[in-house]
Amino acid sequence: MRIIIAGASALGVDLANNLIVRGHEIIIIERNAEKAQELAERMDCTVINAEATRPEILEKAEIDAAQAVVACTDHDQDNILIGLIARTANVPEIIIKTDTAELMRVAKKLGFRHVVNPSQATSVIIADTLRGLDVIELSTLVRGEVRFTSLIVAEKAAGEKLLELDLPPKTAAIGLYRGSEFILYPENPSLEAGDELLFATITEAEEKIREMFSANEGARMQGNSSNSILL
Repeated sequence: MRIIIAGASALGVDLANNLIVRGHEIIIIERNAEKAQELAERMDCTVINAEATRPEILEKAEIDAAQAVVACTDHDQDNILIGLIARTANVPEIIIKTDTAELMRVAKKLGFRHVVNPSQATSVIIADTLRGLDVIELSTLVRGEVRFTSLIVAEKAAGEKLLELDLPPKTAAIGLYRGSEFILYPENPSLEAGDELLFATITEAEEKIREMFSANEGARMQGNSSNSILL
């Protein structure tokens, strides 16, 4: 798999090393000349010293031939812009890193399915551990075609009752987030625009779910994974 990693942050470098060992073709784009030179000398991958938010640089990295783009610079706005450029290039998998909850929400509303916030995820795990909880990683629960999907409710679905949704086969609503409040499915809340719905489903049903709640009819989204996020 050809993967472009924008930003040689600690996450980007660690990810690159991990993927190189697994035999993937990695292209790192890093704006800092000194860091780019150091990586080029010690890593078995292509390193481009440039600004990844510039479309011509991504074209130089042959983004049209990439199967995935990971935007993990130290600037959330840049990561979202890189994701938008990758989407215009029809890259199948686009992963965006954000460090702030506000811009994570923006990325979700823009329709990006794979948005990660490392500090938030780590803090939750540590907090649960300190409370004596045995945290189960979501990845250990995903087997075969099973997917856990999250999406943002658009205006067209507002007012519908959660338990009355006409969902595809082998799909069930788990609950929803409304701001900081989590509402489980037995409460059968009426949907509001901006709610974040959580579903357990299978791969072949993901597209149908996205069509049901997307703000844009026929909107094209990227890939399929265990952590899906959609406007």
